[in-house]
Parts: sequence; structure tokens; C-alpha cells
Amino acid sequence: MEILEAVLKRLDLVEPAINAFAHVDRQSTRDAARASEARWHSRTPLGPLDGVPVSVKDMLLTKGMPTRKGSRTTDPDAPQDTDAPAVARLRAGGAVLFGKTTTTEFGGSPYSSSPLTGVTRSPWHLGHGVSGSSMGTAAQLAAGVGTLGLANDAAGSIRMPASFGGCFGIKPTFGLVATWPASAAGILGHTGPMGWGVEETATLLAVIAGTDPRDPYSLPDGAVSLADAEDGVRGLRIAYSPGLGIRLPDPDVRDATDAAARAFSDLGAVVEEVDPELSGLFEAYDCLRICNRAAAYRNSGAADRRADMDEIVARVIEQAAAYSVEDYIAALAAREALAARMRAFHETFDLLLTPTMATLPLPIGTGPGPDDAHWYQINGDIWSPYTFVFNMTQQPAASIPCGLGARVGSPRAALPIGLQIVAANYQDALVLKAARAYEAVRAWSRPRFPFPGDGEIA
Repeated sequence: MEILEAVLKRLDLVEPAINAFAHVDRQSTRDAARASEARWHSRTPLGPLDGVPVSVKDMLLTKGMPTRKGSRTTDPDAPQDTDAPAVARLRAGGAVLFGKTTTTEFGGSPYSSSPLTGVTRSPWHLGHGVSGSSMGTAAQLAAGVGTLGLANDAAGSIRMPASFGGCFGIKPTFGLVATWPASAAGILGHTGPMGWGVEETATLLAVIAGTDPRDPYSLPDGAVSLADAEDGVRGLRIAYSPGLGIRLPDPDVRDATDAAARAFSDLGAVVEEVDPELSGLFEAYDCLRICNRAAAYRNSGAADRRADMDEIVARVIEQAAAYSVEDYIAALAAREALAARMRAFHETFDLLLTPTMATLPLPIGTGPGPDDAHWYQINGDIWSPYTFVFNMTQQPAASIPCGLGARVGSPRAALPIGLQIVAANYQDALVLKAARAYEAVRAWSRPRFPFPGDGEIA
């Protein structure tokens, strides 16, 4: 009970500044915390997260709480009687689900705001965002409002905010965590955990992993082991690609990820700089993303209220008209070819390291220019090219903090940088093992973020 009260106290302190929550449920969560306390006293806990406060991104159905998905087009009076599969597993394990974190509209934008909840700000610097779409979870974790959150990722929506928010997040192998209702991005969508550190995030992943009859793609319980008997990365073959053959990152990002790659070498891994072959990525991804999302917005009725939608999200409705059925089938085939090439790549390399983001966190208000057709472009520059390929290939991929950088003109120098760790399908345990090994030698600690009335609270 004391843990929940500390989390709620911290939330009340920082929320006016960062705007990380779409909904907070105090009474039900206090009831759940008291029930957990009784179980621990009777030595009958439901699992390792019994009593642990966990947030849920406002894209995932949560019984007793509204799920608005960052959109004014959703029904505020919709029934609140169903849990998404991962939420149900958390609840069955005794986790205390204390609130819904903000998301960009339908998870369709990376720019840390939504028409429904407005701007979510980074605790690192309130003039910057934490990317999207899991913006609230990243801001919550960075500000010390608990240590765990449940999120989802269809193009980088766990890893991008983890990078900009200076926390850890993993997009698991597709199907390891059951997803229902289906993502607006179709088979690009994954459900996964975010946390302050690797170990607690891995525990959350173990709790939520497993099949559900509502998700035909979900893997059987136990199909993927999340435990690795050996610690460390000594002897692993690791590829380091500073730009994935697409574009090199900005200098501070390159310096930090170069240093992280050297750390893996110092840990005994064999690290080689090499780019995987990703031809056809953008054309196929754009087609699948645009067509899947346009269909989802039409089917949900959101397209009938297009004027109420975020323009970055809504423009796929018109963009989809440029694609034919043949284009969509060709994009599916290209996705399969990318996945096959990455499987072959991992016959040589156990892991792939990349920057998570090409840039430092973006100032609030940054966004595409008038001639930019896609979310990952700002005035023609591809600023976020490293994450969505692994939604296409459905591999496990995590982001872990690896350094700090200074954005030119920023009044505060400390802005976080993330390293992306990728493994072959079903090798989630290897990603976690590598992340733990790196975390153990990385110089990093929870920063101190003063807020009004806060003083110096760690």
C-alpha cells in the first residue's frame, strides 16, 4: 500500500508539468493494493508483480477505465468491461493498474501530443517531447512515477519514447504477447513492456507473455523462453550498424552508440560494423502502414470525423487511394523478403546494435514540413529510420539508454540517447541478456528532476 501511495504522491507532484496520464483510478487501485497487501501477509501472492503499480497505455482496453486512444473521435461512454490480453494477465498476477498513460492519436504519430490530451512533456526538459506513441509511459517513468508500464509498438512506439525518455523498453517477438483488439497497423503491431531498468521490465514481459484465443497470431504459452542460463555476452557475434545503411545519426548520437558498441567488445563479444541489406523497406512499410491505418479509421468511424483528428494521423485516409490491391500484395511479399534476409543475417550475427533514434529529443512543436509525406520526415530529413524495420520483420528489439547529448540551442544539455538491441525472432531472452550485461557496465543512474514544490527529489 505504501508503494502505491508513494507513486500517487509523485504523480500528483509532476503531472501538472509533464501531462503523462489520460486517466488515474485512485479508489480501485487502492482497493487492489490493500488486497495485495493481504495476500503477502498470508504468503499467497499471485506472482512477482503482485502489488506492484503498473501503468497501461491508453491504447489497451482496461476494465473499469476509459480507453480513448488519444482521439476525440472515440466514445467517452464506451463500455469499460473488457481487458486486453496483456492487461488481463497483469490483473491476474496482482499488479496494481493505477492509470492510463497518454498516447498520440491511435498510436499514429511520433510527436508527443494528441488532440484529446494535448502535449506530453519530457522531464529531462519541459520544452522537449518524448516522441510517441507511448509518450505518457516514457514521461511517467522518467519522472519517477513508478517503474513499469504496459505499452505497444507498431513502428517504434515503445523504443522511440524509451530512447527520448531515457528508460528501457522492449518490443517482443510478434505474437509473444497476445494483442487484441488488433492494431490499427495490422501485423506490424506488438504489445510490450517499458520500465526504468532491464530486470523489472523482463519480469513484466514474463507475466504478460502467452497465448489468447482472441489473437490468432499469439504464440503458445512457453513457446519462447525468457530465461537465459548464462550471463554476459562473451563470445557472441554482434553486428553494429550506426545507420542501417539509411542515414548516419547526429554526432552526439553516433558518439554514444559507438561507445556502447565498444562496451560490448570490452565485455568479450566479437563486434563488427556492418549494415544489413534492407532494400525495399520504405516502399513496403509505407504501403502497409497507410493502407492498414486508413482501413482501421474507416471501419471505426473515425474517418467520418476527420476534422477532429490529428492531421499527421488522418492524412493516411487520402494517401491510401494511391495504392492498389496489387501494391498491397507486393508490400506483403516485400515484408516477407525482408524478414527472410534478417533471418539469414542472424545466421552470422547473434545480435544487431543500432542507434534507436537518429537525433536527440525534439523540441515541442517540431513536426513534418508541408512537403513531408510521412511521419518520419521533417523537412525532407528522415529523423527516425531505425525502428520500424523490426516491426516489418517482427523481431525482438529493445532500447536502452546509452548516453546524453546536447541539442544546439537547448537551455539544458542533458538529453537522453538510446541504443537499440535486436535479435532473431524468438530470441527475446538474448536481447534481455545483452541489455542486462550492458546495463551492468553503463554509467547511468536515475536523474534528479526538480518540479515546482519538489526541491531535489531523486
